Amino acid sequence: MADNQNARERRARRKRDPEGTREAILEAAREVLAQDGKEGLSVAQVAQRAGVNRGTAYQHFQTREQLIEATATWVSEKLYKAVFGDQATAADQPVENINVESVNGHLAEFAMENPALGRVWLLEVLSSRRPANDPFWRQYESNFERFAATELAQSNIDAEVLSVLILAGTFIWPVWARAHARTAKERQQMADRFTREILRLCLHGTMRPEKYSELDARVTRKPPKRT
Repeated sequence: MADNQNARERRARRKRDPEGTREAILEAAREVLAQDGKEGLSVAQVAQRAGVNRGTAYQHFQTREQLIEATATWVSEKLYKAVFGDQATAADQPVENINVESVNGHLAEFAMENPALGRVWLLEVLSSRRPANDPFWRQYESNFERFAATELAQSNIDAEVLSVLILAGTFIWPVWARAHARTAKERQQMADRFTREILRLCLHGTMRPEKYSELDARVTRKPPKRT
């Protein structure tokens, strides 16, 4: 009896609080995505989990694609804050002042703590026709582009390719890590290992260029401009 009363009270509050209802739906969507992945999500299922009727859920999100997109936007905002801090100041920070180790460390930790949601976000960005609409992607790639224009960088860096490579590795690594780490401490150690190797690759690469002169010449040759 008490449970029914509580459910009625929650529904009544949500009728007066559409923004709260939307957030409850998104929270349920995040739980479903984290548990079952993108393929296991439907608006009806999320509505049931959120404790709202199906019609109300469809008023906020007409399709599962809209629901997934909204969830990816939420992940992007959380990811941005975890890695870069406040958006109002991070975008204007000189690239020379960015702590590369801190950025990579926070990125790896976020991916380890939110493996399923992180992969959903990454796939949404990579499949988007306008990835620059995503605040985290825009900032992340922009940092590489600005860095490539400084004297700190090697020549001919392709910021777009580099961004995809590092982010893909970052959000796939937790799949391996969680299969081989049982405790939170072990997962943190796996995140630290990934961060260290990314930093090593950025600093040194894997081959000595003087031993591969022909390959080095091809790689360092200026690529054609993208159109």
